[in-house]
Amino acid sequence: MGNGKDKSKDKGNGKAGKNGKEPDTLSKKDYEALLEPLQIELNGMARWLAHHGKRLVVLFEGRDTAGKGGAINAIADCLSPRQCHVVALSKPSEEEQGQWYFQRYVPHLPTAGQIALFDRSWYNRPGVETVMGFCKPQDTEHFFKQAPAFEQLLVDDGILLFKYWLTVDQAQQEERFAERREDPLKRWKLSPIDLVAREKYADYGRARDRMLEATHTKQAPWTLVDFNDQKLGRLTLIRHLLDHLPDTHVPEQNLDFPPLKGKAGKEKFTGPVSPIAPFKPPQSAD
Repeated sequence: MGNGKDKSKDKGNGKAGKNGKEPDTLSKKDYEALLEPLQIELNGMARWLAHHGKRLVVLFEGRDTAGKGGAINAIADCLSPRQCHVVALSKPSEEEQGQWYFQRYVPHLPTAGQIALFDRSWYNRPGVETVMGFCKPQDTEHFFKQAPAFEQLLVDDGILLFKYWLTVDQAQQEERFAERREDPLKRWKLSPIDLVAREKYADYGRARDRMLEATHTKQAPWTLVDFNDQKLGRLTLIRHLLDHLPDTHVPEQNLDFPPLKGKAGKEKFTGPVSPIAPFKPPQSAD
């Protein structure tokens, strides 16, 4: 796995385009063609987990707009939602604030044969909570002492734990913030905290480096992935995940699928309810 050193210093690989935005290196068509075989391998991984009763936990961390949700979707969309669970917790309730910090995350850990993908995790504490002043300095220090021990317990119990930090340049981050502001389907991703976080890019970088120094361990190392190009970042992350799991080959069960006997049936409704009328696209003004 990664060595925890941010060699890229959050730099992109390509030449910056307009407004500092890095041009994508892959077209949508090329990206989907490269993603498909990886998703087939992910399905093989899922069969292996179920067959051997293994548990997989993947943490997705990084700056706002880095691309955590898109990376998680690229994995989860091709797997059974009964087996693969996405964990994206809201801010802690009053009751949770009185608990041991890691307590609210424990119920979301997977059982045998399952996968948990954490869209942010217990690393909220040394990240946003520390930078935004939502916790006390002693809380952060306490976290740095407990997190390696907590993760050691998970690994010792057989959980396969992967921790990914998605890196993104500030110019790219600004482009993505602007896109969210302009796109009504993405506006929900913006919050007042995001507006403040824009001014704390360097603070978040320092908090990240401190977190890596304290929690990058042999049993639970960090892997940094450049997400200035999100398509390339997703492919890189998934390839790394698959390459660092044990041999996951389990023969796929071949199901006999004989032709139907007789003519295919059609839906018939004899009760008091029938399907609603189909959607009618609005007519063009032309």
